[in-house]
Amino acid sequence: MRASEQALLIVGTAASAPGFGAGHPLSIPRLRTVLALCAALGWLDDRQMRDSPAATELELGRFHSTEYIAALQAADAAGFATIDIRERFGIGTRENPVFPGVFARAAATVGGSVRAVELALEGHVVFHPAGGTHHGRPGRASGFCYFNDPVFALRGFAERGLKRILYVDLDAHHCDGVQDAVRDDPRIHTLSIHEAKRWPFTGAVDDFGGGRSRNFPVPRGFNDTELRFLLRAALLPYARALRPQAVVITCGVDGLAGDPLCGLALSNAALWRAVEALVRTAPAAVVLGGGGYNPWTVARCWTGLWGRLSGRKIPDRLPSAARRILAGLSSELIDDEAVDPRWLCTLADPPHEGPVRAAVTALLGPPAAVTAWG
Repeated sequence: MRASEQALLIVGTAASAPGFGAGHPLSIPRLRTVLALCAALGWLDDRQMRDSPAATELELGRFHSTEYIAALQAADAAGFATIDIRERFGIGTRENPVFPGVFARAAATVGGSVRAVELALEGHVVFHPAGGTHHGRPGRASGFCYFNDPVFALRGFAERGLKRILYVDLDAHHCDGVQDAVRDDPRIHTLSIHEAKRWPFTGAVDDFGGGRSRNFPVPRGFNDTELRFLLRAALLPYARALRPQAVVITCGVDGLAGDPLCGLALSNAALWRAVEALVRTAPAAVVLGGGGYNPWTVARCWTGLWGRLSGRKIPDRLPSAARRILAGLSSELIDDEAVDPRWLCTLADPPHEGPVRAAVTALLGPPAAVTAWG
């Protein structure tokens, strides 16, 4: 974080409320655990916390269709989705279930990103961990995402007159909803590192969107060394050439080692360093959450990321109150014997270094293309 700026954390009751229901990968307490850990570490300063207001129907209608917004409201009020709503809008499926407060939670996620843009333009680095719902479509729920808050952040910057806006997505799943939404907007560029051959099966290396997208589908086992390589060889050179006036970063943590739904092998410290480097590429920065389905790795990564962005020192060992919080977590997707003891007592992972494989270097293209990145 630049010394002249203060980091801000977007929080809110609706955005952190329980959701999705038993058995869903997102039924784990993510934001609530992050806030509890931050409190145990003494990292919740009222001066740095901002509410996540619910976006209004009028605000939501700037991207999502009126019919879709009404359908989500109706399903929430009824407690279930009719067959018509399920088939037309993807609401009420196992992927995107109806649960109490689903509309308020989704609207607060968008409202938090709208607020984050306002604060970033005042000179703050803003972290909105409940954000990052990058699969949402204008008229359909998709990939656990009911609305698409990154789109609202990007358009928010554009509507305030910015001409060069960079979106970087580090989630293990490709940001299909965002890339498609901004495809024809010459002000917005997108970069995505995601796991190859992983749902939604988009974001091929030769997919350039409207000409302002670059995609890096990486192989299973993607490690810290390989992330650093792509950051230095491709993402940061692209940013330097663009000179963005604002950057929006989705820091999904499903690329961390130990996530039950993905096959990458990053450490949380590698993600922290990547986000910090990307934040420095623009005078206005918004950092969003995203995917992540291991309650221990999610909570530790986003807590540590808030610590790094706000200038706190990462402890070598967590205090007892924080350890009790982590010890109380559980997951139906992770066997007890698979829980790494370090997940219960530390924030920072050990480095996950390794070789930079040919499948990663090939993503930069032939030598002429590699030179062009610089």
